[in-house]
Amino acid sequence: MTRRRLSKRQIERIRAIQERRRERLANRPEQALADCEAETPPEEGLVVVRHGASLVVEDHAGELHLCVARQHIGHPVCGDRVVWQRGEPGRGLVSAILERQTVLSRPDYSGRDKPIAANLTRLAVLIAPEPEPSGYLVDQYLVAAEGIGVEPMLVATKMDLLDAPARAAFEQRYAHYCAIGYRTLWISLEQPETLAPLVEALRDQTSILVGQSGVGKSSLVKALLPDRAIQVGRLSAATGLGRHTTSAASCYRLPGGGVLIDSPGVRSFRLGAIGLAELQWGFREFRPHLGGCRFANCRHDQEPGCAIRAAVERGEIATARLDNFHHLARGAGA
Repeated sequence: MTRRRLSKRQIERIRAIQERRRERLANRPEQALADCEAETPPEEGLVVVRHGASLVVEDHAGELHLCVARQHIGHPVCGDRVVWQRGEPGRGLVSAILERQTVLSRPDYSGRDKPIAANLTRLAVLIAPEPEPSGYLVDQYLVAAEGIGVEPMLVATKMDLLDAPARAAFEQRYAHYCAIGYRTLWISLEQPETLAPLVEALRDQTSILVGQSGVGKSSLVKALLPDRAIQVGRLSAATGLGRHTTSAASCYRLPGGGVLIDSPGVRSFRLGAIGLAELQWGFREFRPHLGGCRFANCRHDQEPGCAIRAAVERGEIATARLDNFHHLARGAGA
């Protein structure tokens, strides 16, 4: 069935309704009940599972509630803070999405941005010796993180597969990320002590792990969540999804504090349409040189007087990063 497109007036009306619901939450139950005495008081909650139309919301006491969302409030995702109201025991209704601090999105089949996770504070990009890492994909994730204001980090897994000379070569291959300020960790599940810096980096944060298929994300999630089976069982009991819970976008509580979002949406992640200015800003080492090109519309390709290419020639920008910028610019239509 073709989705009905909303008019500008309808969209504005929906936004106004959501804003009133947010105000009702802020102004306490007395005003919230003014419209309908049969309603229960609105509460703030955290979306911890998204599977199709089903949501699980965690209340302030940590209890889980299976909820449905009102139509046209948007697309609630894991990490969203929402306004919801209780119904029958264990059930509820989500009536508004609270303002997001950050949102990670990817384009859907029609090209429109579809949110994957909200209110992230950490994005860990995973690479490994096997499969062969894609620098293009790494830079795509980094541009996305820079664009939404989330501090990314690079996490190299499966380092036990490399002997000393191969490891040195692998680390040197990605040294330019350290040089431009991206924290880079080298870990192995065969050496549990190497996980300590990652555990500390994720503490008290809302994080997501991203990377190409086969990089070991699932194994790393299990290592970071020793009680994952218990958490999955608890979420499964709340949703009634059974074994499908592990394929739903879910929030898990980290033992040391913080939340880890595991979403199938990151498996096929790609950037949507992005303008040249935004794409340039996503390459943080380009920023000191932006505005220094001879031509204001310079694409940093063959134009004379290009400040970015001059920085590459001086060794201030890695050649691979400029190559990936051009690849992304062509792919995104920038």
